[in-house]
Amino acid sequence: MGATSFIGQSVKRKEDYRFLTGAGNYTDDVVLPNQSYAVFVRSPHAHAKIRAIRKDAAVKAPGVVAIFTGEDIAAAKIGGLPCGWLITDVNGQPMKEPPHPVLAHEKVRYVGDHVAVVIADTHQQARDAAELVEVDYEVLPAVVRGPDARKKGAPVLHDIAPDNTCYVWSLGDKAAVDKAFAGAAHVTTLEFINNRLIPNAIEPRSANAAFSRADDGYTLYVANQNPHVERLLMTAFVLGLPEHKVRVVAPDVGGGFGSKIYLYAEDVVLTWATKRINRPIKWTAERSESFLSDAHGRDHTTKAELAMDANGKFLAMRVATNANLGAYLSTFASCVPTILYATLLAGQYTTPLIYCEVTSVFTNTAPVDAYRGAGRPEATYVVERIVEQAAREMKLDPAEIRRRNFIKQFPYQTPVALLYDTGNYEATLAEAVKLADVAGFPARKAEAAKRGKLRGLGYACYIEACGIAPSNIAGALGARAGLFEAGEVRVHPTGKVTVFTGSHSHGQGHETTFAQVVADRLGIPMDDVDIVHGDTSKILFGMGTYGSRSIAVGGTAIVKAVDKIVAKGKKIAAHLLEASDADIEFKDGIFRVAGTDRQVPFAQVSLSAYVPHNYPLDKLEPGLNENAFYDPTNFTFPAGSYVCEVEVDPDTGTTTIVNFTAVDDFGKIINPMIVEGQVHGGLTQGIGQALIEQCHYDPESGQLVTGTFQDYSLPRADDVPSFTIGTRETACTHNPLGVKGCGEAGAIGAPAALMNAITDALGVRDLEMPATSQRVWRAANAV
Repeated sequence: MGATSFIGQSVKRKEDYRFLTGAGNYTDDVVLPNQSYAVFVRSPHAHAKIRAIRKDAAVKAPGVVAIFTGEDIAAAKIGGLPCGWLITDVNGQPMKEPPHPVLAHEKVRYVGDHVAVVIADTHQQARDAAELVEVDYEVLPAVVRGPDARKKGAPVLHDIAPDNTCYVWSLGDKAAVDKAFAGAAHVTTLEFINNRLIPNAIEPRSANAAFSRADDGYTLYVANQNPHVERLLMTAFVLGLPEHKVRVVAPDVGGGFGSKIYLYAEDVVLTWATKRINRPIKWTAERSESFLSDAHGRDHTTKAELAMDANGKFLAMRVATNANLGAYLSTFASCVPTILYATLLAGQYTTPLIYCEVTSVFTNTAPVDAYRGAGRPEATYVVERIVEQAAREMKLDPAEIRRRNFIKQFPYQTPVALLYDTGNYEATLAEAVKLADVAGFPARKAEAAKRGKLRGLGYACYIEACGIAPSNIAGALGARAGLFEAGEVRVHPTGKVTVFTGSHSHGQGHETTFAQVVADRLGIPMDDVDIVHGDTSKILFGMGTYGSRSIAVGGTAIVKAVDKIVAKGKKIAAHLLEASDADIEFKDGIFRVAGTDRQVPFAQVSLSAYVPHNYPLDKLEPGLNENAFYDPTNFTFPAGSYVCEVEVDPDTGTTTIVNFTAVDDFGKIINPMIVEGQVHGGLTQGIGQALIEQCHYDPESGQLVTGTFQDYSLPRADDVPSFTIGTRETACTHNPLGVKGCGEAGAIGAPAALMNAITDALGVRDLEMPATSQRVWRAANAV
């Protein structure tokens, strides 16, 4: 890199001053003229028929503007919420897609289901009036656990799915796998639950919708990760509005982790109702509402089997998973336990045969969708837990059994559809083993035993598929949307640059990393680059941020636009320097005639583009503004090796993470400091799942038991250690930056590494997540 190189530098985040000084602008900060406020009446029952809704008293309450119910929505012929991914079942039939009304009509199907919306002059007036809405329910039996949904006599949620089954889907050659198992020297079997999680972004979901009679247009401010997709789904599939008449703005968003990808009922209801009352309407979730109605994550019940030869070489894997989808299909729910799960079951290994069957079911619980990692954490947990158990059963070192089965030649075609382009798994594991001082573990274990403590060591070697692509392949697999990204680079006359990206930042640091990339490519100061995102009226149609796709897909779209800027700049510079285009070089912000000292700076070229007094008008249009769309040719494949060391107190069941080492391969790293922060955050969320987080519904009533922070625990500073972080780089081969993505890695690898360490310390085959003190104490004392 030249003197102006920013790639690879730990540049402090440009956006942090705004956030740290309270100058951030979140959806709830938006207050519009004549603002009104909405509160939703939600079902207190998991399953019930709606006999009647009595709203007379509520309508007469102070400040009430309007109250709408499911009958109003049905009368207006408002469509239900769509699912964006079609899965075809093993019989060649499309999955069951029951209607998902934005306000429940005739029946509610989970605690928190939307029954009515009350709109008033103030939020408090709306709350008070909502309490006056009386709903007459006929309570029905409920089912909340995935494995119970298909049992004989289970309550039926939807007429279209009388056995509560959305689909049964499979991947792989079952007959070949069965044959391999029949000839195996050893088979390891594990059954486990991947516990349901409730996302808890620091900013609750929020929306503020306004209608303008002046231009018959709508504006929706919303805490969302992909505003263009929100607009498309809402206009084309639900409300039937002209897309160009709807502006969606996602301003500063305080965390998402997947839970803000989706089109939610509240967004639709507010957008529809704002025209009805001719006033802006704002709704911001209270935390208790978030627990009830944000899309949940995980919730798999799985049986996994691994067949090996006498030397521990993997021959085949067989996996059967029950995936709980909740009461309705959320936006991307159907692809998480299928396309984003089963395709990762090869992990980092040369397992030649894999067969996976997934049964996805409806239950009387909140809808389940993508949560940080989205299918990849579930797949990694299956692979890394059973590999660790196999090592124990065959009396092999856990690192050694992995080394014997690592993929070593690339590109590598897995038996579950994916083609890995590059990686070096042995180097990553070797670095993790070194940093974790695995060699010194026996001595530490012996010292702990003298104190009456149990020490355990656990590994996890994960891989993930990021930057979901390409669109045509995704489309063949059932995606109902494109998976490209868009970028526009607008160079101003003075050489300053504004970049418009279809990616969306909700904490990742895009304003910094994208600026680093552009400043590096153009050889200009970072302060000369501004990044704009989150407003459909300003940016090209983009797909937003999820799946660690921002730098690999969004960043590449920006690079392609920058390359067009440079190409045009060379033509302008050639004219100014009276040279041939082919002789112009561009480096460190200077256009130069090759082999000479004749040169012009970038700012002079940009000024010439907008003040074209000396300009090749016969060949070029004025201006210096380019855009690009990028549709990747493949996924990117970040991978890593994690080593976790724990100490368990058998008297109390307390688990202490003594050390957690994470070595990741993210390809080329743009900003090491931001990457480290992303890894820390992901590790913390993964540790939260393994140790303390669990969404629990009462199996009889369907009530959400863990509906507040008193009952649902999140990891705190004293729950996590000081992480040991390292990186090993193999550049992605199919994007110009060589990047792979880093946003989800920690959450993918951490649960398996931690649970492997705990089960090692306890000497047990399995322990259900979360490994609470009570569960650990019972296992330690065989209670």
